[in-house]
Amino acid sequence: MLLHTIVFIWGFSPVLGRFITVDAWQLVWYRILITVAVMFLYLKFSKQQFRISGIQLLKLSAIGLIIMVHWLAFYGAIKVSNISVTMVAFSTGTLFSSVIEPLLFKRSVRLYEVLIGFIIIGAIALVFSIETEFWLGIVLGIFAAFTSALFSVFNSIMARELRSGIISFYELSAALLGLTIFIGLKGDFNEAFFTMDQDSVLGLLLLSLVCTVFPFITSVNLSKFISPYTIVLTVNLETVYGIIWAILFYSENKEVKPTFYIGVLIILAAIFLNSYLKKYSEKRLARAQVND
Repeated sequence: MLLHTIVFIWGFSPVLGRFITVDAWQLVWYRILITVAVMFLYLKFSKQQFRISGIQLLKLSAIGLIIMVHWLAFYGAIKVSNISVTMVAFSTGTLFSSVIEPLLFKRSVRLYEVLIGFIIIGAIALVFSIETEFWLGIVLGIFAAFTSALFSVFNSIMARELRSGIISFYELSAALLGLTIFIGLKGDFNEAFFTMDQDSVLGLLLLSLVCTVFPFITSVNLSKFISPYTIVLTVNLETVYGIIWAILFYSENKEVKPTFYIGVLIILAAIFLNSYLKKYSEKRLARAQVND
């Protein structure tokens, strides 16, 4: 239930991504800055220990940079296409997770997970053939899905060593530092970068405080108890919520062709099929253990 609540909140983040008028670089930088500041206050108030080992710092920093790239790709996709196209492309995370998780956790690859991932890829190909003008958004959305699956698996490993708040703080601090250096080297820290309209300020506050701080810390904590594949699979429901919000707020059903939703329905069917097969597989395993 808690995971679904987080995903529901995340489903509103792409709407805010479109509502905020600044470009993806500014959006992500400000989002991370606000989030890190609030997380620092939360950790200080709750009197959590900040001390970690050098190896842990390096690992968290690397994951933080992956998160930075993920957010840049995700919001970049929204800026160059729209919410609906981005969310459909983002649902390919299931396929990536079905391969990445077994490799890092050294378990066998489940054939049905891979097959369902390819069904989702087929649906994406259908969308791609229909919405060719949004090809860059689709590519960025798929890359965002890959990086999302990657850091979800890594976080599930780190969650065994450290508390979720500490993991989140150090990861996003590294993301902030990395992005600050990159933007500084580009020479984009100018007056325009620090000038925003009221809508962008409001949107960034909502995105950081409501859609990031609580959901991010909680999702990292849940990765102790839930497999990365299950988390990524559930996050696919963000596609549903995001598209519903996009239709309600931006009438995006008028921006895409009706056949676009055939691809959406295929993806949803694949998600629910996976859920059924996973439960069926777990029941068979439980019965086999009882018989033994």
